[in-house]
Amino acid sequence: MKRVYLDHNATSPLRPEARSAWIDALDRVQGNPSSVHASGREARRLLDDARERVAGALGVLEDEVLFTSGGTEADNLAILGGLASLGPKARLVTTSVEHAAVLTPARELERQGVAVERIAVDPMGRLDLDAFQAAVGAHSLAAAMAANSEVGTLTDLEALVGALRAKFRPSDRVLVFTDAVQALGRVPVDLRAWNVDLAAFSAHKVGGPTGVGVLFRKQGTALEPRLMGGGQEGGLRAGTENVPGIVAASIAIELAVREQAEFALRTAELVGKLFLLLREEVPGVVLNGLPLDSTDRLPNTLNVRLPNQEGQVLVTKLDLLGLQASAGSACASGSLEPSPVLKAMGQSDQEARSGLRLSLGRESCEQDIHTAVDILSKTVGHRRNS
Repeated sequence: MKRVYLDHNATSPLRPEARSAWIDALDRVQGNPSSVHASGREARRLLDDARERVAGALGVLEDEVLFTSGGTEADNLAILGGLASLGPKARLVTTSVEHAAVLTPARELERQGVAVERIAVDPMGRLDLDAFQAAVGAHSLAAAMAANSEVGTLTDLEALVGALRAKFRPSDRVLVFTDAVQALGRVPVDLRAWNVDLAAFSAHKVGGPTGVGVLFRKQGTALEPRLMGGGQEGGLRAGTENVPGIVAASIAIELAVREQAEFALRTAELVGKLFLLLREEVPGVVLNGLPLDSTDRLPNTLNVRLPNQEGQVLVTKLDLLGLQASAGSACASGSLEPSPVLKAMGQSDQEARSGLRLSLGRESCEQDIHTAVDILSKTVGHRRNS
């Protein structure tokens, strides 16, 4: 059975270029990059080259790039380390649709007595920028994701951060963080234009290996480490760097940024065809999020509500027939609870349980779209010509 993989927002398969770089680095790295002998220096050179490659792709300085074990650690370091640097008066302002790697530490902070405010989104998943700006005060960490992983809605970070910079002076100590994991390689990422202090990325979303993340930290931004030990990553992330994985990740990130415009055009066209065919074959299907022609959404992401379906149950049925998709963020895989993102968008529990996310990647093709629709129409049981 040929399988169709439409779950690239969960993870995108390893690119051959990244795989080759990974294997080559595995063969070449014999030492610890913190060691001063020849093997250590070779490992350090590969690590430095990878950092330079990522910095070039993101348009930032090399010392603004920190390597972590993934997007979750990058999120946690930004949230917990950023707040710790702001002192005892620190508070967190975030959104109601963030990834669990942001919202879970936010709940833990609340239990510790830290003030946390979550700003609502509208039924399209759009953040109320005015309400967010109004909630941010001095000694705040403002955290707003660049792109939502479930429905694909984008945040206008340039407008949001611009308003915050105009409102506060440097002495007010306001830090701005964005989880940009889903944005990388799909929409333009311009960290200088966004003017954020911190931004998180994950290699496996763009064809790199799992277990490698990137935290951008703007030069001069205060940040307290969460892992204690050695002085790696400028003293901000203790632990011996995963040099082969980081080398592979740097290749994947560089290629994803280089190919972003082409990727966006191609996947947006395929997503449009996918939804058009679904509407023809599955009566009652509803689009979750912004219209497909909106420029404020991820080009590769389609989230739909299917009539009388339980998303997690449907995902299992689809998998047995060869279609791999998801009912929401991979971090909530297996949960029968309603999607917190769809709930935050105002949907009922039943509506939020019936969502299905189809996310396309670099190798997705038109045949995949037709196969997916055929499997869905048979599974949901509403095919017009049945």
